[in-house]
Amino acid sequence: MKYIDQLIERYPSLSVCKKDIEDAAKAMIESFKNGGKLLIAGNGGSCADSDHITGELLKSFCKKRTPSAVFINQIKTIDADTGAYLSDKLQGSLPAIALTNNTALMTASLNDVDGNVMFAQQVNGYGVKGDVFLGISTSGNSKDIVYPTVVAKAKGLKTIALTGKNGGKLKELADICIIVPQNETFMIQEFHLPVYHALCLEIEEAFWAE
Repeated sequence: MKYIDQLIERYPSLSVCKKDIEDAAKAMIESFKNGGKLLIAGNGGSCADSDHITGELLKSFCKKRTPSAVFINQIKTIDADTGAYLSDKLQGSLPAIALTNNTALMTASLNDVDGNVMFAQQVNGYGVKGDVFLGISTSGNSKDIVYPTVVAKAKGLKTIALTGKNGGKLKELADICIIVPQNETFMIQEFHLPVYHALCLEIEEAFWAE
């Protein structure tokens, strides 16, 4: 996986979690190829990372991602003007959902139940066997990330954790746990960004090689 190799060249200390990064990329690629989707959640800076990842997957990242001619022709058949416009604008996309943006559900959970279940509730609603849940927690112990990880496993999703320190509880729970070698929250987050960029690059390469 060339982008992960490049990541390790730039950040040699990440070599300790190289295999986990590769396994995470393979798991997400396999899920997407089989019609699955990626669900992502995190708090604070990791919330922003969740949005960032979906942005890289829902539209082009480093490749143009031109939709197939067959799909564009289908659009043109429905509406010629729209098809002509979208033929040069629409980009290939992969189904990734940041669970951090459903404010109505999250505030309802805070008010009516328990704020720590707001992501678990969405995994229960969105998740199906074959999907992937990516939980981002610098400590690996955030309850609102631990809970959806457990729900995801119960529903047959592949679970990936992106953490730091010693991996916390997510190290025990997640199928794949990427533990970057830092202890300070901001330093962990500084490593998380190049890690998930490499993951997104590997995924994009798998679907849009040119």
